[in-house]
Amino acid sequence: MSKRLNRLLHSIAMAALVLSLAPTVADAGTHKTVIAKKRGGTVTKRVMRSFSAKKRSPVFIARLPAQPSYGQLAGLHSVSDRLDLKSSVALVIDQDTREVLFSKNDSAVLPIASLTKLMTGTLVSEAKLPMDEMITITQDDVDTEKGSSSRLRVGTMLTRGELLHLALMSSENRAAHALGRTYPGGLAAFVPLMNAKAMMLGMKDTHYVEPTGLSSQNQSSAHDLATLVGAAYKDPLLRELTTSPEHEVAIGKRTLQFRNTNRLVKNPDWDIGLQKTGYIHEAGQCLVMQAKIAGRKLIMVFLDSAGKLSRIADAERVRRWVESNPVLPSINPSAVIRNVNG
Repeated sequence: MSKRLNRLLHSIAMAALVLSLAPTVADAGTHKTVIAKKRGGTVTKRVMRSFSAKKRSPVFIARLPAQPSYGQLAGLHSVSDRLDLKSSVALVIDQDTREVLFSKNDSAVLPIASLTKLMTGTLVSEAKLPMDEMITITQDDVDTEKGSSSRLRVGTMLTRGELLHLALMSSENRAAHALGRTYPGGLAAFVPLMNAKAMMLGMKDTHYVEPTGLSSQNQSSAHDLATLVGAAYKDPLLRELTTSPEHEVAIGKRTLQFRNTNRLVKNPDWDIGLQKTGYIHEAGQCLVMQAKIAGRKLIMVFLDSAGKLSRIADAERVRRWVESNPVLPSINPSAVIRNVNG
């Protein structure tokens, strides 16, 4: 009786072992489980096939409609202009005379995305902080506003100068945030200084809440941004970094190549002294530039452009227009919409 009981218990144990080795439906394939069992001095093999893998149904991902920008919600895109620009806001000013040569919805106050970094760079440069000081990217620098990605991993160590270069040239968000975070007094001091500097420059339509531009609460008008470009242009470091076509940085054993977000800096038809791009969906595609065209130093502002390349196309339209009309009269800008809050 005991032998029969032992054999029964042994069989139950072996069956349990087989079941434990069998893959689940989700993991099943064509694997075989082979169990050898001695019986009467011979070895017999009992082969148990795993469950057949179930074919997975195709997954359909719904494409959500693009979120409208503040300018679209305010109807700015319905305003036409003689150059047929795709930007809902545009302003062209002679840098030397301050004459307004072209304007469109120039008083609208909109989110400005990474154009914010031009003010961030201005404060960091003016503070004369040591550019060779090493700064570590921390979890605090990770974007929780938009969830944007970055090649600067947490723990990356770069000099302040390299972070400033990447923030202005490649619009690197973690770099810009780290610059504000490590400013004397931290972000609690840096952001108020951004707003104080704006007021000092006469930028009455401008407000900042953080140093990257990821927040739609960073807002300004075309006229204020033209003022900022004019002020930033006076800084040789900002001119150099914003117009740098590309830059390599060594991070541990890796060497990363970063490029300028504005392809026009490599275009031989353009003589650009300073520039900055920006994009979040609330702001649309944005671009500010100082460029020499037909012998004139011009400041150009394009906000809330419709497509990824349209801000560049708008700049090209303005350049051709200025070149074909070397003597342009100044105009009185008309305010269409102010304080657009979406």
